[in-house]
Amino acid sequence: MNRSLKSFAVFACLVLISASGAFAQNDTRRTTIAITYPLDQTIDVPFHGTTRLPRLKGSAKVRRQSRRGTRVELHLDNLPRAYELGGVYTTYVLWAISPDGHVDNLGEIKRSGSGLIDSKIDVTTSLQTFALVITAEPHFLVHSPSRMVVMENMAPATIRDAQVETSKIQYIGNTSDYFRDASVPQIAESDFRDIPVVLLGARQAINLARYAGAERDAPNELRTAEADLQQAESALRMRQAEREIDILARQAISSGAKAEDMALVRRASRERREEIERRDLAVRKAEDNADTANQEITRLKAELDTERHGRELAERDAVNATEKLRDARTEIARLREEIQTVRADSEDAKVRLARIEGEKQAEDASRVNEKRAVDQRAAAETLKQTLARFGAVRDGNRGMTLVLAEAIWASPRSANLVAAAAAKLDQIGALLANNPNYQISIESFTDNRGDEAALQQLTQDRARVLSERLAAAGVDVTRIQASGLGGANPVAPNTTVASRAKNRRTEITLGTLGQ
Repeated sequence: MNRSLKSFAVFACLVLISASGAFAQNDTRRTTIAITYPLDQTIDVPFHGTTRLPRLKGSAKVRRQSRRGTRVELHLDNLPRAYELGGVYTTYVLWAISPDGHVDNLGEIKRSGSGLIDSKIDVTTSLQTFALVITAEPHFLVHSPSRMVVMENMAPATIRDAQVETSKIQYIGNTSDYFRDASVPQIAESDFRDIPVVLLGARQAINLARYAGAERDAPNELRTAEADLQQAESALRMRQAEREIDILARQAISSGAKAEDMALVRRASRERREEIERRDLAVRKAEDNADTANQEITRLKAELDTERHGRELAERDAVNATEKLRDARTEIARLREEIQTVRADSEDAKVRLARIEGEKQAEDASRVNEKRAVDQRAAAETLKQTLARFGAVRDGNRGMTLVLAEAIWASPRSANLVAAAAAKLDQIGALLANNPNYQISIESFTDNRGDEAALQQLTQDRARVLSERLAAAGVDVTRIQASGLGGANPVAPNTTVASRAKNRRTEITLGTLGQ
């Protein structure tokens, strides 16, 4: 395993998601993996569906390109439409959640068409350690994820066998009553079929703004958002291009989100002002009723004496309870030490088991490699014996070499094959095609009688003719390298006719691929 992957810190994020009943909601804990990604390494991260959509599958390629940015390329298979999870949802959003609770909206996961299709997203986050989850949302500009988590990342295969540490982090999704209030307007079923998803999201953005109190606290921003939505609705009625509708709808979503944010900020400011006014009023009333307060103080002093006596009795009881608690804590500490010892023994056993498995796999691989080597040597010997029928065969550093005599050519200065040689080369080509594990090097030589450039061209033509002949017999051309070497590398002095005939030769060298 790559050493850098041992730096992965895996954290468990507990996600509260599910709801039961129309208004009551139960919190369900879910463990999600947060990963610390190493610098300049691409990690394949698998995704799986939650209990909402258990059959969903996907994967992501995550690469931390610098200390300020981590790139996420996500691919999902068979992502259904978001409204199938509830009328309040129109789209999906990818989130990065850090161990300290920071939430980053990485972007909308778009889909188009009907039925089940694939979806992709390529985004960047500034986080280094984070978990990836996908939620169904009313629109793509939400600031915090809903509890409708449909997918989450798993531990990468490259670190599954590594010893990891987990740290539980409390993560709660968007708890707005909007998601479970029965009075929230739902989108009509006909709209699901007839209206673009982004326009449904724009309607939900306006609904969310109204639900947040924009009609009171952000009326101007709400009117702007409603006007943007009307432009998108008009574009749909006028059957404008889908791109134009998409642009107008996304502008409406942006305006709706802005109206919602302004309404929340202004409502918080208004509530703070009202709280201050209430406190001031309480102070004034307290000042007006100072006499009554003094009488109340006298009464309270009497009650205080009574309470002191009761407190003394309670303190004695508390001392006894403290002693019992101290004993209980001591016992808990002892039990924790025993648990740590048991865990350490378990981890040691896992390490020993992994080492044994690794040794066994290494032995199996060694036996397979030895058998492969024996088979290759036998195949090579068979090939060598077969090639010996067509010419002299010798072994060398580059592999086995078949030497074809000058007789295969029509004349000493011809690049045309004789008929018998052509048939022989077809047999050689078929033999080499059936032995695909060899790289073929064709080198043509001649004597030194004549113009050097002409001799070079002659041998180059002969090498090319042989290459084309072998390719026609079924040999992959990517395995063939043909070279004409002219009068270079003579095997005999060019002083006699017989010696020059020996130098006019063609060598076919077979080297094992990868050498």
